[in-house]
Amino acid sequence: MKERRKYPRIEKPLSIKLSDREFDILTETKNISASGAYCPVNKPLDLMTKLNIVLLIPIHKNKNRIVKKINCCGVVVRCEYVTENGKYPYRIAVFFNDLKDSERKALRSYIDSSLKAR
Repeated sequence: MKERRKYPRIEKPLSIKLSDREFDILTETKNISASGAYCPVNKPLDLMTKLNIVLLIPIHKNKNRIVKKINCCGVVVRCEYVTENGKYPYRIAVFFNDLKDSERKALRSYIDSSLKAR
């Protein structure tokens, strides 16, 4: 079966904050690509819920490791209940529907460097 994803996906825990007017959820990604993320959450979220997202990615700049903060918007495209996952019993897939080109480029660079390090 041919891969349908536009961007490669890596399994990496990155700090992520998901929020809207009613909640803030601090969690980590299970996997991530330049178009979205899959992460555990503590409550079910309806499909197509619009989210404000803050993602923290480590990058190397001039031999220093810094954290780049990416702000974007996304929508929930999948929500699953996972029985063996106590504190965060739900997993959601989020599509980044409003990500600046420069931030997508930084995210792609991080993902590409992680793939090369394998």
